[in-house]
Amino acid sequence: MSHFAAAVVRGRSGWTATELDLSDAADVEDVADRLRDVDLTASVSLLFVESDDSYLAVLRLDEGEDLRVFGSDSAFVDESRLGKLLLGDLTVGGTIEPALEPTDTEDFADDAEETEEEERPAADPTVNPIGDADLLADLGVSAHHLLELCATDGLMPADVTAEICQVIGCADEIEELREV
Repeated sequence: MSHFAAAVVRGRSGWTATELDLSDAADVEDVADRLRDVDLTASVSLLFVESDDSYLAVLRLDEGEDLRVFGSDSAFVDESRLGKLLLGDLTVGGTIEPALEPTDTEDFADDAEETEEEERPAADPTVNPIGDADLLADLGVSAHHLLELCATDGLMPADVTAEICQVIGCADEIEELREV
């Protein structure tokens, strides 16, 4: 499987982006250490890992601590070594920890009723997001929006990353990284 791993860190001078090589990473803590090493003084460090045009994993560190992880689809854990490495800790007793509890979807249904009718892209019913869907909420990407992006049929992981980065203010840095 091919993958793209972009570390986006917010330091004193704003956002910067760097591509990370994860090919020889031993475990998720090794990946977190690599993310910390990008900027040891960063207030927020994010890692976007896009795999095989199918899966997205987002890792977050605040002040270099408290690793939070989100995956666009639990199938990533079974499909690749990288998926297992990044998201394998989200399994509890062999069962994958969902990004949403059944009661959480009721809140989204209420939100949908309140908004005016608008044409929405079709949702992929086979997608099963896992982990902390709320990890970008304080940056302007709500859990609902993140889950909606991940479930939108035909939206590639690179598109989801671009949308998230547009909202949080580092789209130019990611775009420059992709062009290199």
